[in-house]
Amino acid sequence: MRRPPVPPVDYRTDAGRGGAARVTVVVGVDGAGRTHRLGEIAAAADRPVVRVTPAIADDLTGCLAQARAEGAVVVVDDAHRLTPQVLRALAVAARDGTAMVVARRPTIDRPELADLDEAVAAAGVVEQLGPLDPDALAALVATALGEPPTARHLAAVQTASAGLAAVAVAVAADPDGTPPALVARLQRRITGPGDSPAALAAVLALGLGLTDDVVCAAAGLDLTQTAAGMRALRDMGLLTPDGEQMIPAVARALLADLSASERRRLHETVARALLATGAEPVRAAAQLRAARARTPTAADVYRQAADQLRFTDPGAALSWYDDALDAGADPTLVAAGRAEAATLLGLPVDLDGPAAAPSDAARLAMVAGAAAAYDGRAGRAATALVGAGDPGPVLAVAALMATGQPESARTGATGQAPLPLRRLAEASLTVGDPGEALPLMIEAAESFEQTPPAVAVPDLPHALGALVAVTAGDVSSAEYLLGRALTSGIGGPVAVNRHRLLLAWARMRTGRYDTALAELRRLDDTALPGRERLMYAGLAAGIARRSGDIAQLRTAWAVADPVLARRAVDLFQVEVVEELLVAAARLRHHQRITPVIDELDGIVDRLGRPAAWAVSIGWIRLQIAVVGEDAAAAAAAAARLGAIDPDGQRQQAQCRAAARWADTLTGEVDADAVLSDAADLAAAELPWESSRLIGHAAIRTTDASAARRLLERARDLSRVEVAANDTQPDASRGGLSDREVEVARLVLAGRTHREIGTQLFLSPKTVEHHVARIRAKLGATNRAELIATLRSLLPAEA
Repeated sequence: MRRPPVPPVDYRTDAGRGGAARVTVVVGVDGAGRTHRLGEIAAAADRPVVRVTPAIADDLTGCLAQARAEGAVVVVDDAHRLTPQVLRALAVAARDGTAMVVARRPTIDRPELADLDEAVAAAGVVEQLGPLDPDALAALVATALGEPPTARHLAAVQTASAGLAAVAVAVAADPDGTPPALVARLQRRITGPGDSPAALAAVLALGLGLTDDVVCAAAGLDLTQTAAGMRALRDMGLLTPDGEQMIPAVARALLADLSASERRRLHETVARALLATGAEPVRAAAQLRAARARTPTAADVYRQAADQLRFTDPGAALSWYDDALDAGADPTLVAAGRAEAATLLGLPVDLDGPAAAPSDAARLAMVAGAAAAYDGRAGRAATALVGAGDPGPVLAVAALMATGQPESARTGATGQAPLPLRRLAEASLTVGDPGEALPLMIEAAESFEQTPPAVAVPDLPHALGALVAVTAGDVSSAEYLLGRALTSGIGGPVAVNRHRLLLAWARMRTGRYDTALAELRRLDDTALPGRERLMYAGLAAGIARRSGDIAQLRTAWAVADPVLARRAVDLFQVEVVEELLVAAARLRHHQRITPVIDELDGIVDRLGRPAAWAVSIGWIRLQIAVVGEDAAAAAAAAARLGAIDPDGQRQQAQCRAAARWADTLTGEVDADAVLSDAADLAAAELPWESSRLIGHAAIRTTDASAARRLLERARDLSRVEVAANDTQPDASRGGLSDREVEVARLVLAGRTHREIGTQLFLSPKTVEHHVARIRAKLGATNRAELIATLRSLLPAEA
């Protein structure tokens, strides 16, 4: 604070001849400038000055006699350091009329000091010295530097010194450094004789914001001793004026004076105190990280923080595990937790690394099961989980059912596990009937959200529930489950990617291709595990097939082929596999089809041929036959489906449509029956299949009127969301109609007349007529001119 100049004071009057009341007591912490202030007051006095300090207090009688004889002012510095006897004598002299000015620390710790303070203050005023104000600090730093400081430099000095004069002078030249003079000053105070609060000062110097109980434990003091120590440190001028934190420059100097081994011991002491007082692990770890603690106990705190976060924030957990290892943690104690966190992040897990503690072997086995499931190997996942011990067998139930092992699944479901895992197992046992399984999956999903189990899960009920919902023809429930999963972020980043893909899948199945493609594009540059690579490829293939994009279909197949080659398919992948096998048939990669269908058939057989899944396998065979225009294979597939009596509306619609499709491939077209069966497919949330059935019938009927009616309905069903540039005026598109623009875009994409006709449900001859009209409208004399003009009119497609 700014100190007013001291006018000459006549100590023979009470108020200096009518002037301001004189200062008789100066209070401030060490380094605040008490001695300097006493000098200013003494210089302003109009009489002699007799100084009393602890060093000459033994000759107090002589000093007081001299003061009385000369009419001098007695100036007492560091009164808090005087003996009780000297303090009593000074109080008597003050009351007898001896003019006196006293300087002391803020704390009055003895009755004799209080008595002197009262006697002296009665003749004047008490002045409190605090931090220097900006102007005073600037003047002080300018004097120390020999030149005015810059605003930035002055701000740095203010931060480092908290405005304490002595510290500001020490760091004036280098606010971020540790001046030897400041270190020496602290050594004299902290390590001096008596009850020095050195341990307390060292703990506070770390600047960790520790709670009182942790500070006490780390310093080896009780609350009363700690309170006394804090007062002492404040009086020494080591703490900031507005709190109990160490002045930054002082803290640096204290720590700089510690050797490396002393600092390690300090870190270890604080770490043990945090553990002993039950501090929250993440907060404790953050405090130790701020101190750069690298000791065995700090390693234990880091590991505890990581263990707490490994399922809720796996990225942060991995960081804490790294800190634990850097601090010397036993790798075997970290292995299981680190593997769990890495699995949720979708990172590779080295299960052949350092052996885990025996108690953690089951956790690693469950990680192995989850990792296998993520890789799309449900059978291997089931084996790992069954052998893991509780709750592994309960976790294995979904994988066991997906690979056609119902008896083992029922046995596994009897194991011990938390409620959410038991709910998931119960739901998984019923997947043979998707309609029955769906509400149980929703219940399991809600249970997971309420109490997320602390275990690596191969799949979440949100994902499995979405898959059975789509199979049951209930896409709204699939979107509900996936929306909840994405909102909560349950399962970590690897689950978020899975849920996004499944959401895109559900949207594609219901004809929302643009929104499905948007979800797919989010993951274009994301490294996905095997199971999600298969889903990504199936989704890309489905969108490519629906848009007639053969090039994109080939790209999707290149991703799927190596995954399918493993033949590691399961029940929950049936619909994705449908898209990929149809793509294989379209691209004439028939060698992949039979082994995969046989594997799926075997799973369904082992489950007792549940109707819903038997229909799904039969439907795959039908779609492959349709793509290949194989009437005999289509008839065989339709016959198989006709022999099934499913309960689900979706499956019933598929069975009826199969027979109609087989008839259509032979040229037997009943337009009304086709439209009725197609309407059932659309109602069962299979709009693409519905439009395809009608389109095939339209191009095979010999009834022109029926063909027109069928084509109109097919176009309605296959219409996708209109892009923004479709709303441009005709003039900006060369006068082309909407249909001609559709054809032109596909011409730009390099499609043949047959491919364009297949996508738009037109005959190749009709497409040829459209292209001829487009060329005439645009004035193009050849194909090269046509392509060049279209590129200028439809730049996005170019």
